[in-house]
Amino acid sequence: MLPQVRLRRHRPGDMGWVVQRHGELYWKEFGYDERFEALVAGIVARFIERFDAKRERCWIAERGGKRLGAVFLVRKAAGVAQLRLLIVEPAARGLGLGKRLVRACIAFARRRGYRKLVLWTQSELAAARGIYEQAGFRLVRREAHESFGKPLDGEYWELDLQRL
Repeated sequence: MLPQVRLRRHRPGDMGWVVQRHGELYWKEFGYDERFEALVAGIVARFIERFDAKRERCWIAERGGKRLGAVFLVRKAAGVAQLRLLIVEPAARGLGLGKRLVRACIAFARRRGYRKLVLWTQSELAAARGIYEQAGFRLVRREAHESFGKPLDGEYWELDLQRL
């Protein structure tokens, strides 16, 4: 019998894994170049350098000591948090892990008194977009851009945390 998937806080070694897996998976699955990996590395570096444990969190999903996914919640502005860097390993997809990670972000943001949770994603990331929509996020803006070696449609999503 497989051990349960657990969500835990980050620890040394996790940030390198987050950067590596984003770089590898987004290249293989969507054709993003190394500039995407550099973006992720910058986000992760800022998270560690400015980390406020009372207002921010990184969850690592693991089973039997193997990392299966991650998500970050960071302070964006007064009353506003941002969900960042959701990732689920291909072998762990379909288990509801992405939904579980997003729910953890939402619950934490509410407990910490944030009024709104925002995120930025790309239109081609259908699975992630579905998770966000099911969690109650709404698409507020689209913006075409050229990034990571290809044309993309960026999407800005918001969740009003004050509604039940």
